[in-house]
Amino acid sequence: MARTTAIGIQNFETMISGNYFYVDKTNFIREWWENGDSVTLITRPRRFGKTLTMDMTNRFFSTKYAGSGEVFSGLNIWKDKKYRNLQGTYPVISLSFAAIKQMTGLAEMRRMIYRMIYEQYRQYKFLLNIDTLMDEKEKELFCTVSWNMSEDIAAMSLNMLSGLLMRYYGKKVIILLDEYDTPIQEAYVSGYWEEIVAFMRSLFNATFKTNPYLERAVLTGITRVSKESIFSDLNNLEVITTTSDKYADIFGFTQQEVSAALCEFDLSEKEAEVKDWYDGFTFGSRSDIYNPWSITKFLDGKRFGTHWANTSSNSLVGKLIREGSKDIKLIMEDLLNGGTLCTKIDEQIIFNQLDHSESAIWSLLLASGYLKVDQHTIDGETGREKYTLKLTNKEVRLMFENMIEGWFKTTTSSYNDFIKALLADDLDAMNEYMNRVAEDTFRYFDTGIKLSGKAQPERFYHGFVLGLMVDLSDRYLITSNRESGFGRYDVMLEPKKGNEKDPAILFEFKVHRPNKEKNLKETVQAALTQIEEKDYASTLIARGIPAGRIRKYGFAFEGKNVLIG
Repeated sequence: MARTTAIGIQNFETMISGNYFYVDKTNFIREWWENGDSVTLITRPRRFGKTLTMDMTNRFFSTKYAGSGEVFSGLNIWKDKKYRNLQGTYPVISLSFAAIKQMTGLAEMRRMIYRMIYEQYRQYKFLLNIDTLMDEKEKELFCTVSWNMSEDIAAMSLNMLSGLLMRYYGKKVIILLDEYDTPIQEAYVSGYWEEIVAFMRSLFNATFKTNPYLERAVLTGITRVSKESIFSDLNNLEVITTTSDKYADIFGFTQQEVSAALCEFDLSEKEAEVKDWYDGFTFGSRSDIYNPWSITKFLDGKRFGTHWANTSSNSLVGKLIREGSKDIKLIMEDLLNGGTLCTKIDEQIIFNQLDHSESAIWSLLLASGYLKVDQHTIDGETGREKYTLKLTNKEVRLMFENMIEGWFKTTTSSYNDFIKALLADDLDAMNEYMNRVAEDTFRYFDTGIKLSGKAQPERFYHGFVLGLMVDLSDRYLITSNRESGFGRYDVMLEPKKGNEKDPAILFEFKVHRPNKEKNLKETVQAALTQIEEKDYASTLIARGIPAGRIRKYGFAFEGKNVLIG
């Protein structure tokens, strides 16, 4: 009989004692311990079992659970007597920054971090009653750790607690920090990245570098934040990214594990479809990794869907693509159509480079699981590495399509109004829609001022209209900025096979230039003239589409005023 699929349980003991569906990953304990690394940073996409693995590690080593190792009975780690004897023998400080999201500002984020540190101290408040453990000054310092403590006390707090625990238990401390980079990502999106990084640097140096009471530590997160940002001078850091072979099969389900799960739930006949939807994550040399959340949700509901993609707002990813250059939007378009991207990768994410470094953006999307390595090559002469990337799987592609559509959808009915008007060749309705949503929607987007110091509206409008076209992807092949005739058109909609009776459509965008055109009407005419002079329709005609079935539209923009002709 198949086990129950419990959704969202991140407590290891609850998972095992409830006999819920669980894939045994306890070999991580053995592998990590025998590697002997002082401080290990493991980056994996969200919902890949990081939190459950950290709770498992805490449950195994912590003195709080001494003599209570029966929860591991029957699992791989418990077969080894050496590890049965190791269970429950180390003081452990275990924290998670996963909840530090959607903060109203820097002050609230700091208070939340301080509160989490205070909770660690509260668990060991009994130490104050042991007279021989601390002198009066140390007791006073212990009591200063609170939600409102000073930044210098907060930075040293975990170092101080480590010393006290070592005195009491006679062993150095294991420190586990889950989702360490959540505050950094949130601060970047909200605009106070530099301030939070300064605090995190102080906290991490005191906790993981200059801490003589530290036995070992594990940090998990989605990204490897650059050493210069928060890990300065931390020479004892072993970094495990998505391209590393260490722990490659620990986070996520392998093909063998997915096949066994489908068999347990009498779903083996769905294996090929499950592979199409959810396979594709690549860690190190392992290219058969599945997202655990998606598989568990599928086993639970027997329904395919964007389970993993729907667990987060994807705010950072959306911000980077939405505000990115035209080139980024064009590459995303190509990836959505099954294409690949050849680029260099820097796995040290430098957040203040994301605004102007395209390779940093693709590196982040790779670390976050939205892209996968399709091919990796090293130049024999220069030693330079090149990565060929593509969208991870069907679920990720659908997530991006839904995300792009959502940016432009004020309400379902008004969004569909534009598509209906376009197909009906109703210029009045197209203009009414575009001008109605422009005031609200354009305010939501960064048109490029921050990136270059002056506006770059062409790239923004290009991406905006491409987003509107997503709803037509089942009927049309949508391409942009491709060569045709004597130039490069902005957007082309070519009817797909089976829809040959649909009209082909060409768009040209122009921002009003007061020194060349008197009004938006003249700007529209300039766009239409360019379509004719550059013979953009030649590609469509060469593919057998009659000239009479090719529509041509000029889009003219001036601020939030739009005219389509």
